[in-house]
Formats: sequence, structure tokens, C-alpha cells
Amino acid sequence: MAFAAPCCLPLFAMIAGAVGITALGLNEKFVLFALQAFAVIAIIGLAFAASRLRQFGPLILGALAAFVLFFSFQARFSALLVYLGLGGLCVASVWNYLLSRKRRSDGAGVILQSVITCPNCGQHAEETMPTNACLFFYECSRCGATLKPKTGDCCVFCSYGSVPCPPVQTGAGCCA
Repeated sequence: MAFAAPCCLPLFAMIAGAVGITALGLNEKFVLFALQAFAVIAIIGLAFAASRLRQFGPLILGALAAFVLFFSFQARFSALLVYLGLGGLCVASVWNYLLSRKRRSDGAGVILQSVITCPNCGQHAEETMPTNACLFFYECSRCGATLKPKTGDCCVFCSYGSVPCPPVQTGAGCCA
């Protein structure tokens, strides 16, 4: 979403020229407001991605680029600053895209086998972790004890397993 916003200006100009809006006397002020709106859309997209990916570098770069863009439009117009602002938004968007691809590819190396150790009797059992649900309770096959997650853990694999649950492995946080 964030990558599309800086790319909208050339698309907007092409469509506007194709339908003859420039011949109707569309003033420069409207185009500048439209460009600023596209920059705001890009920042909103980068903010959503930052909260999801927990990577704030692209958001900070995008916010700085948007500041440069708004400064150029509101305080002192400079074509160089406009292009720097647009370039910064594009770089931030590409950086964000690469981070999201890296995170998706990191999920391929998730370990699904974990050895649960019962704290009561010491029984070890190898179990396959679910990828689409949390396991809040586990019954020991030897002593029959029902294991529950420890305080601060999201599931029995994070508390008693040799490997934490898949969401914790990928850095997405707790599976609960």
C-alpha cells in the first residue's frame, strides 16, 4: 500500500492529461494538494507496516521524506526538495517491501517439532506444534498431570518445550 502512493503522481498526471483535465484549467494548487494526500497515504501504510513488522526504519525515513515534501510545499517551494521527498518515500516503501518479504521467507525455517518435558515426573515427549492454534493444556502421558503455560508464556511449548511456538520463532509475538 505504501509503495503505491508515491507512484500515484505520474499515474495521476497521465490520467489527468489523457482525459484533458489540464485543458479544463486544473490549477497547480489542486495538484499539490493531491500530491500531499498521496504522501499521507504512504505514511499511513508505512505506519501499519511498522506496527505489524516491528521495524520502524522505513516509517522514520518516510516521515522525514514527507516532512521535506510538506516543507517544500508550505514554507519554501523547491523542486529539488520535492524530488528528494518523493525519492525518500519511494526508498522507504521499497525498504518496507523488502522487510516484509524477508519476514515471509523467514517463516519457512520454523521448527515444528518440540520436546515437552513434564515438570512433575520428567517425562519427555516429542510433539508437533500447531501452526494455526495455541496449545494451552497438555496432559502428560506418564503421570497424567495437566500442564498449563507459565505466567508470561503463551502456550505449553513456550513453557515446557525445547523449542518455542512458531509465532515466537518468527518474531510475531505470542500466539494467543
